[in-house]
Amino acid sequence: MKNEDKKILRRVLSVAFLVVFLGWFFFWPLNQYIESPGTADDLRSYVTIKGHPDKQKGSFMITSVYLQQARPVTYVWAKLTPNTSIESASEVTGGQSGKTFDRVQNFYMQSAINQAITVAFKAAHRTVKTDYLGIYVLQVQNNSKFKGIIKVGDTITKVNGHHFNTAQGYQKYIGKQKVGSPLTVTYIHNGKQKTVTKPLVKITSSRAGIGIILTDNTKVHTNPTVKVNPGQLGGPSGGLMFALQIYQQITGQDLRHGKKIAGTGTISADGTVGEIGGIDKKVVAAHRAGAKIFFAPYVKPTKQLLKYEEGHQTNYQMAKATAKKYAPGMKVVPVKTFKDAVKYLQTH
Repeated sequence: MKNEDKKILRRVLSVAFLVVFLGWFFFWPLNQYIESPGTADDLRSYVTIKGHPDKQKGSFMITSVYLQQARPVTYVWAKLTPNTSIESASEVTGGQSGKTFDRVQNFYMQSAINQAITVAFKAAHRTVKTDYLGIYVLQVQNNSKFKGIIKVGDTITKVNGHHFNTAQGYQKYIGKQKVGSPLTVTYIHNGKQKTVTKPLVKITSSRAGIGIILTDNTKVHTNPTVKVNPGQLGGPSGGLMFALQIYQQITGQDLRHGKKIAGTGTISADGTVGEIGGIDKKVVAAHRAGAKIFFAPYVKPTKQLLKYEEGHQTNYQMAKATAKKYAPGMKVVPVKTFKDAVKYLQTH
């Protein structure tokens, strides 16, 4: 081979290698996810209550975390960018497929909306009725005899012919049975009722169970009807802010006084606000959107708790530290309950 031919071959191979490398660097999906600040959206575009429009100035804002599967180029970017973290796929999805993960997140969001409506209407002394549909299947564990039959997203309505009005009711009944004894489960799959009988497995050293992680599946009725369209958002962390938006609309109170108010936190039926993940990123998203107040869930920072907390900080501690560094002028307000948030807005 002539020298000129060798040079051409080397150039061709070099270009081919560069093309393959760039393709890998920019497009090859890694088994990791990148979490970064998402958006802070005005909730009046999400919530509609007939006869109760939101005409007050300012806004209640729901914050989000932007989640994307990592590529080599975005992995490097995430390593160099503040308030951006890299998580393993198992930590993000719990080992679930993308489709199943999305279904669970959508249910969490709908559950948060139902709880928010309930809390807001009760606080406003308005009637709210809750229909208990059953228990929603969030995960089927590997040791469960029901694995492969009952799926994530199904709703269990009876066990051994018994219907209960809370997930705890089902769990208490099942816990009284013996390991290995048969349990007949009635459930709804894709709108159709089905029944299956399988033996119970040991879930603790002394307790039987079905090996399924469950939560309540409810439907809320109010007058006037509340319609909430969460769009592409999922998960339970918008509960507190949905409750504040609905409460302001149904009562007609001006809680915002013209300010942009953001926050995060789950909401339970009794109004308790719970911690969430990625609060540092949500503070940054709120700051970028112009929020001056940020509600953060508060729990007492005990040594045992901090051992397991994200970044070994409670939500409030992390939010306050992030605001101090990246969101100057933002007031981070700790709240334990929905009433705490309302009282703060009424008195400030």
